[in-house]
Amino acid sequence: MQITRNRLAVAIFSLSTTTGMSTAIQAQEASLQELVITAKGYESDTLETASTTEQLETGEAAASKTAGDLFRGKPGLAVQGDGGAWGANPVIRGLKKESVVLLVDGVRLNSAQPQGALASLASMSLLDTVEVVKGPASVLHGSGAMGGAINLLTPEATFSDQAKAGSRFSGSTGTVDGSLASGALVELSSRNHGLVLGAAAKDVDDYETPDGKVENSGFRSNSFLAKYAFRVTNNQKLTLNLQNHEDRDVWYPGSAKPGPGGNGTITIHSPEQKRTLIELGYDAGIGNGTLETSIYRQEVNREIRAWWDIKDRNQVWNDVTFRTDGVKAQYRLPLGDNHLVTVGAEGWEMTGDPQRFTYNPPMSDNAVANSPFRDGEIESHGVFLQDDIMAGNWNIQLGARYDRVTGDARVVGNGPAAKTSGLENKAENISWSAGAIYNLSNMVNPYINLGTGYRAPDMRERFEDAARGDGFFHRGNPQLDPERSSSAEIGLKGRGRLGQYQVAAFYTRIDDFITGRITGQNHPTNNLPIKQTENLDEVVIYGAEAGFVMPLEVLNASAPAIDLDGSLTWLRGENKQDDEPLYQMPAQELTLGLGQQNRPGFNWHGQVRAVAEQDRTADSFSNGTENTTPGYATVDLELGWNFGATGSLSNLELSVEGNNLLDKRYREHLTDGDILSPGRGMVAKVTGRF
Repeated sequence: MQITRNRLAVAIFSLSTTTGMSTAIQAQEASLQELVITAKGYESDTLETASTTEQLETGEAAASKTAGDLFRGKPGLAVQGDGGAWGANPVIRGLKKESVVLLVDGVRLNSAQPQGALASLASMSLLDTVEVVKGPASVLHGSGAMGGAINLLTPEATFSDQAKAGSRFSGSTGTVDGSLASGALVELSSRNHGLVLGAAAKDVDDYETPDGKVENSGFRSNSFLAKYAFRVTNNQKLTLNLQNHEDRDVWYPGSAKPGPGGNGTITIHSPEQKRTLIELGYDAGIGNGTLETSIYRQEVNREIRAWWDIKDRNQVWNDVTFRTDGVKAQYRLPLGDNHLVTVGAEGWEMTGDPQRFTYNPPMSDNAVANSPFRDGEIESHGVFLQDDIMAGNWNIQLGARYDRVTGDARVVGNGPAAKTSGLENKAENISWSAGAIYNLSNMVNPYINLGTGYRAPDMRERFEDAARGDGFFHRGNPQLDPERSSSAEIGLKGRGRLGQYQVAAFYTRIDDFITGRITGQNHPTNNLPIKQTENLDEVVIYGAEAGFVMPLEVLNASAPAIDLDGSLTWLRGENKQDDEPLYQMPAQELTLGLGQQNRPGFNWHGQVRAVAEQDRTADSFSNGTENTTPGYATVDLELGWNFGATGSLSNLELSVEGNNLLDKRYREHLTDGDILSPGRGMVAKVTGRF
């Protein structure tokens, strides 16, 4: 896309317009825009962004799905599962949730609990879209953004010249898991007020595989959303964002391990868990620039239990609240016609105080306190500077950030071996990024990106020193070094009449990679195998990915309006310290699809997903516990009808989705335990707008 020099000034967020394009350009290119905010911190076109991004649409996903499910089959992305329907953690280029910053409406979602999926702590029915930035994003998002950033976006409360009201609803029911889910949103706006209210609920039963049902794989949840905006003056507004999400009866089938002494099976589950968010924001035009600020409190409350079947009771129970209090601010200022400078600051503190009890000895009825640590906290402060430069057809992004992260706890461990000193650790880091994209045409936009990222260890990695219900005795290390990465990426992307595509190749080196090693040793007191958290000297991840959508009428003018789409992911991870493949890397995969979507009347889409065998296992590091997985291919088909305006509805769409139509027996490599994926199933969906 050809870029004009005055695009820089109008790209800034304002209270009256957020398109980032002049009226004339907007009229000519509206159909070609794909706007994201997570990559640069403000709304910008992906063709002006020198990095790889994905925009995952939620409108076509079943209401019973979790946000993590959207990542399956997308280029460079994967899902780490726990064997249940709830636990679907996003993976970006082989890096899991610890090395990816997950945001909800731009607010970090932190939790040091090892079990469970952060992306599942939001309802699909209340999301507008999911933005993914691949590669190091520490300049904007700080610690943990080595693999990238994921932003779960709900509808914004907006203003309008005339009072307006609208609403939307969605629902789904499925056969493979007996799911039933629904959600609704109401949006109201006037000149000085904007309001969004939403609610959603789902009930998912145990799912079926070709070998039978996976017991305790279902869950129940409900969500609530309220967002309000008040126009103070023409260039000032206040915003309020309230969110509550609750899950109940969540089990993690992949966590099942032999009980004490090899007797029976212990399985982790969560009777209840909850996420709450309160955020107050203030935006204002100051001078020639725009200030955006907010303060927030986000809590993740978890009840974690370890069920022992032969005793018919919870052998371990743990209640913990991870509370994050934060503040963030950024000021964007155009300097002349060619520079857009962003200066920002962010600070947050996460606290946690696990209350854990277990039976000791295991067969007794003597419950004793066994908290891994008490009064843990992690505090982070960072400042950053970013400059977007336009020079002819070049769009250049430069950025740097300084962070200081401190971790501490009052006590680690229990009994005579408990530690109260040597627990504080402070780390400082400077991250930087440099990228450039050349806008030769709509369809040809080569880019290059260089950058660094880092991740400070979380509470569990620092302080855990106790037996967990997964069958291991976990030993943390308060003096772990932070991970630091260096990455390089080259790519090509385009979007226009011929379709859209994105191709990228990347290389990432991570020093002091934090992970838990199965040592092969047993604890002297309880005889449990020990998993030690440590730094690996060097880890390397490299690969290539591609995705495209192409209308077939480009090849034949008389062809029907059918789109061909596909994706490719090829990854390699290497543990240089142990001279072997990196633990739990996604397998190579390819998808090909064909269909007619997003149009009035009949819609359809079929897709084949082929995943290669993964025989590159970390035998030394995992002490022989990482198993190979054979390759497989699945076939999905969706049929639907878009009725358009129907009665009082402005739009109504019904569809039926058939998943794994060949009833393929397979297991994802990143699924915990030897748990099969769902078999053949049908999902009926309905969406509508008033």
